[in-house]
Amino acid sequence: MYTVKELFSTLQGEGAQVGRAAVFCRFSGCNLWSGREEDRASAVCRFCDTDFVGTDGIGGGKFEAANELAEAITTMWQSNNRGMNQRYVVFTGGEPLLQLDQALIEAVHDQGFEIAIETNGTLPIPKGIDWVCLSPKANAELLVKQADEIKLVVPQAEHTSLEDLLYRFECMDFQHRFLQPMDGPNKEENIAFAVSVCQKRPLWRLSLQTHKWIGIR
Repeated sequence: MYTVKELFSTLQGEGAQVGRAAVFCRFSGCNLWSGREEDRASAVCRFCDTDFVGTDGIGGGKFEAANELAEAITTMWQSNNRGMNQRYVVFTGGEPLLQLDQALIEAVHDQGFEIAIETNGTLPIPKGIDWVCLSPKANAELLVKQADEIKLVVPQAEHTSLEDLLYRFECMDFQHRFLQPMDGPNKEENIAFAVSVCQKRPLWRLSLQTHKWIGIR
């Protein structure tokens, strides 16, 4: 059984794959926050801006089998093309690795999709994932230390020394490193902060939530 908050076609708005056509499959549930506001203050991750509770989003629901969900993902894809590097699905959440398993990976690959995940890095990565985007949270123990990209949201109040943290991640195996300004009331200030850090540490690049700027999901 797979519990999906929402399933929709869009463009990837962040990171190294920005602008790429994609189907987003947002699983319900996370291991760092319940998703309920009354639990935010005591959660490991306190700044999440995503609704991942329940199944009431666009295309959401409960899917009994991997093939059923894979077919729903294919239905959302807006092109008939299934050639190399064309079909692309992003599993996200919440935390997608609470539900993404080998059966679903194989079923989606059988439909011709390249598979990406957006994970907090606290759970092991299963075999068969084509693109891993790691977004670590300050208070969570990091299990994943190698990925295609790291997308670090800044500033996080719990970061005691950002310089030490960046150096730690610079010593790990990431093909792409991004700083993403935290959304919210201090967004402009956070963008300026991220820009200044990228200028000082050029191994890092700026990632903006372009889907919010242009008004798509």
